[in-house]
This record gives sequence, structure tokens and C-alpha cells, in this order.
Amino acid sequence: MRLSTALLLPAVLRTALAYTALSDNTLTALPFPGDDFDIDHGALLAPLLIPRVPGTPGSETARQHFVDFFRAHLPAWRLAFQNSSTTTPTSNGEQVPFRNLIATRDPPWLDGKEGEVGRLALVAHYDSKLTPDGFIGATDSAAPCAMILHAARSIERALTAKWSSMQAEGGVDGVDAHKGVQILLLDGEEAFERWTHDDSVYGARSLAAEWEGTMNPALSTFRTPLASLELFVLLDLLGSKGPTVPSYFKTTHWAYKNMAQVESRLRKLKKLKSNPPKMFLHELGKKDSDSWSGGFVEDDHLPFMARGVEILHIIPNPFPRVWHTMDDDGPHLDLDTCEDWAVITAAFAAEWMDLEGHFGEVRKVVEVEGREEL
Repeated sequence: MRLSTALLLPAVLRTALAYTALSDNTLTALPFPGDDFDIDHGALLAPLLIPRVPGTPGSETARQHFVDFFRAHLPAWRLAFQNSSTTTPTSNGEQVPFRNLIATRDPPWLDGKEGEVGRLALVAHYDSKLTPDGFIGATDSAAPCAMILHAARSIERALTAKWSSMQAEGGVDGVDAHKGVQILLLDGEEAFERWTHDDSVYGARSLAAEWEGTMNPALSTFRTPLASLELFVLLDLLGSKGPTVPSYFKTTHWAYKNMAQVESRLRKLKKLKSNPPKMFLHELGKKDSDSWSGGFVEDDHLPFMARGVEILHIIPNPFPRVWHTMDDDGPHLDLDTCEDWAVITAAFAAEWMDLEGHFGEVRKVVEVEGREEL
């Protein structure tokens, strides 16, 4: 990603779907990644802390890690790859392959009805820069990928319980019965030589164009797979200590506020591990008359935004100090911050999917002399 001098705005405004806040009890019960984010042996993060340049063995290792994770922990998710290839400024005329992984979880009664599901997309890129040699890209974006995997695993049981309950009660009509989740792990975000519109976001450009041109059956609620994306939540450059993430777009400030409320409530409940000088999502009270800088940060959202998809961009401004340096590695991650982002993301996804009441037994939070206790 880079900072841009051109301001781009979404082409289409969409109406937010129903969104139900989690109770304090449910928020408190959400799991943390813990050892899964250990940089040496963690099951989610450690396998990604390697160079992952498109078309290299490291890239294949990262993809296989994702596939193995879903097969082992989330077998109900449908996996698909979207492939493309093109030359790059450094490939000497050779085609470089780019492979996007799409993981989808839809209500079971809509199996095979692609055009009837509106989806929350959780998105990160998994490739790393070609230079400097050996660059890892821990915040950029190994850690965001691990955060999304944790979020998906955290909501899976509640998703299954909710949909089973809806089927048993015959409640498979209405907006809530047509909501799904999609994870997009994108390849080729980084420039090979110098960031331009042609040398960047290779996988995102290919996927957005393909989905725009793929028609769902006639009379479908959503004409294309692209149109089914109700919100595109892009995580990038996360994992350094004390990030500040502004609200970039007026049209999705409502979603930003919901995520910021999640963070605020988790901090009030003393659930989060980090102790930054101010909230990660610090623009909860931003007004329409304030400055909105969404078009100045170029990232994987651009080809989707240009086609009318609503974007919630979770990227710090300023960028972390380690950005595009060899220090963007495992030892320079702040693991408390990484774990907090994973839980915030999981809670936001759970609220979007209206999962309150479907997490099973949770410990009750009670207030004792102004303190929340279990």
C-alpha cells in the first residue's frame, strides 16, 4: 500500500444490514489467540513469518497453511482459488502467478444459491515484498491474516448454532437469513519495483474484475459475486504497538463506529491486553464536516471501491515505523496488540452476523462497587 495524492470515493452507497451488539458477558467470553500467535511455534502466525513473494515456494507454503487451517478447524467453509498471471517490471517477460484464496460460509439453506447471500468480507493480503531480500512483512500482512483466521474460528460455533436454530424454528426468511461471511486472502498486493496502478494489487485487480463480470442466475438478489459484498473490511499493517486507525470513509463511518464501540467496551471490561495512550479506533466521534482521507491510502480495496463496494479500511495512519523495512518481522510485533486486534475483529464479525445468544454458556459479568467481575 502507499499514500496517494488522488481522492477516490465509492461509486455506490449501500444500506447497512441489521447489526446486533454483543452483551458484556459474550464479549468477555471471546477467546484470545494466546500461544497460536507465538512467533516461533504459534499454529496461526508462525507459519506465515517467512518471505511470501508471489510465485515462490514461500507463497505456496502460506497458501497451504491456510488450506490446512480451514480443513482442520473450519471444514464447513467452502474454499476456492481465483488464479491469474501477468508479467511484472522485474519478471523479465515471464508470467508471474497470483492466487487468491476465497473462504465462504453461507447459511446451509442457501447452498448453491450464490446470488441470494449478502456477505461480510474480511480481507488481508498474504504476499510479501520482493525487496529488501528476505523481507518478512509481519504487519504487512502476516499478522492481519492470522487475526482473520482467529476471528473465523471464534465465531464458527455460534454461526452453526444460530443457523441450526433458525432451521429448527423455520426462520429462514428475511434479511438475517441471507447473511454470510467471506474471507479473502489476496496475493500480489505489493509492488515489485515501484508502486503504480499497474505494479500493485495484482490479485485484487484480477478478482474484482472477474467477480464484476460473473453473472449470478437471473432474478438473483445479487447480480454478481461483487454485488454480494455488503462490506469489505480490509486489515493491513496491524501488529505494531500503539496504532491509530482513523475512519477513512463517510459512507462506512457507521461500521467504523460499531468496531470502535467494540474496542471501547472491551477496554472498559478490561478484556484487552494492550494499554495504548489512546484507542486504536480513536475517531468514534468524527463528524461529517471533519477531514476524510480514504482516497489517500492505496491498498487492495481500490479495485473493489472503484466498482461500488463499501470499504472499512483498518490500517494505521501514520504507518508503523517498521513499514517496508527488515524490522517488519516477528520479533518486532507487539503480541498484545496483535491479540487485541484479533478479538476486536472477531467481535465485530459476531455482531454483524447477529450471533448474540448463540455462543452457548458464558460467564456472567456483574458490577461490584464500580468494578466488573466474573
